[in-house]
Amino acid sequence: MALQSNGFSINRFQNQWLLMNKLLLGIFLFSLAACHNADSAHTAVVKKDTAYAIIGKVTGLDSGVMVIMHYESQKSDSAVLDHGFFKFSGIADTAELCNILFNGQSKRFFLENGKISMLIKKDSVPQALISGTKTQDEYNRLVDVNLKSNTDQMKEVDKAYEAASLKKNKAATDSLEKLYNSLDEQQKALLVDFVKAHPSSIVSAYEIAINFSYNPKLSKLDSLYSMLDSNVKATHFGRKVGTLLIKEKLTAIGQPAPGFSINDADNNPVTLASFKGTYLLLDFWASWCGPCRQENPNVVKVFHRYKNKKFDIFGVSLDESKEAWVKAVKKDGLDWTQVSELKGWKSDVVAEYGIQGIPMNYLLDTNGIIIAKGLRGEDLEKKLAALLH
Repeated sequence: MALQSNGFSINRFQNQWLLMNKLLLGIFLFSLAACHNADSAHTAVVKKDTAYAIIGKVTGLDSGVMVIMHYESQKSDSAVLDHGFFKFSGIADTAELCNILFNGQSKRFFLENGKISMLIKKDSVPQALISGTKTQDEYNRLVDVNLKSNTDQMKEVDKAYEAASLKKNKAATDSLEKLYNSLDEQQKALLVDFVKAHPSSIVSAYEIAINFSYNPKLSKLDSLYSMLDSNVKATHFGRKVGTLLIKEKLTAIGQPAPGFSINDADNNPVTLASFKGTYLLLDFWASWCGPCRQENPNVVKVFHRYKNKKFDIFGVSLDESKEAWVKAVKKDGLDWTQVSELKGWKSDVVAEYGIQGIPMNYLLDTNGIIIAKGLRGEDLEKKLAALLH
């Protein structure tokens, strides 16, 4: 298991984006006749700042199909390579995050009105050179200059962690995880500096949404959001951060946990309110979530240690397959109440709590008040030891 930002977060945006990347190119190969070339769809003369024009070149290849995936609308455009060259044109209402896809590889970029150039090596799409517009150039400076040293170090630590994991060297993995998390905090500090310097850039809203949405500190998220200009707050990622901020205030420490009722594997409804009178760990996870399965032994350990001390666990799975869910519960020995809407990230309770990544948990007191959140490993053990000694 590779290290990830925030320890073991799995972001919904990243999961959906990855799935789209894997499926989209195959879909285009079967339905090319139904796809339109964005260039042919907008034949009017491109005027500066009123439309976009993408001119690209794939080196080392003459033919193929390029695909642009629009994140916000989830629409897509395609263009056929002509002696390695391709072009797209159209009109963008505002700067929008997109993905350029080719041969199963992809790279993110910001699409906005203006001239955009792309230079892509056929086997290294993630290293494509994309430039030309203000927003994309801001993003390039952030990624390729401001963050590069820090990102390179995180990649090296990640590789070392993988190697240590294969050797089952726990001392090394623990040390590397701490180093990675320290680098992650340094990167977040660099991102805060970027937001302060670029309050009118959609890149700022995007970086807040991607890097500060998993188990965020309310004061930090509120501070970052307040830095954004009003027009940026109105963009897709600005609205995403604003909505998350509202959810975080509802599930902040000291607030009563929002109530809900979900069926268990036998279709019996279970309410959160039924656990009042005990200290409760409300645990969000899924069978398909590697970091969740990695964390489960720690959760099992604290359950058996404290279950006779007015402590219980309430598991909420983000599975869609009942079979996979039930199988994972049994295999991991999750001997506490488990429920699932079997709707994955479309689960109503996930939206209500504003959860952006799993594993995620909330520790409630005997009155259902949130007293801690996002506890894992030693942090979970220490908190419960202090509370239930």
